[in-house]
Amino acid sequence: MFSPELKKGGKELLVLSLLDECDRHGYDIGKLIEERSAGRLVFQISSLYPTLSRLENRGWISGRWVEKAGERRRRFYRLTKKGRAGLRETTANWHEYISAMQQVLEPSHA
Repeated sequence: MFSPELKKGGKELLVLSLLDECDRHGYDIGKLIEERSAGRLVFQISSLYPTLSRLENRGWISGRWVEKAGERRRRFYRLTKKGRAGLRETTANWHEYISAMQQVLEPSHA
């Protein structure tokens, strides 16, 4: 019933939801996931780049290089219109998945 991509979709969902707030670079995304989850979700920063690349190839995000004097060049990503629709669909699927898991793990005794 659920997409076989659901497991890795969790990482995609987190990235998309953070980009829905504002443009961000990969390091910022990784640190925010860790901070907002109180350290329970930690991704190696290098593992986020294939996810960002996959989302960019899908047309859900777009990236641009930004250079500032005295700083390293960084690639900032933003959510596209297609990405916003994908975020809504992915969020709905994730909620359905969690609901189905809870029904199995915590069956009603009514």
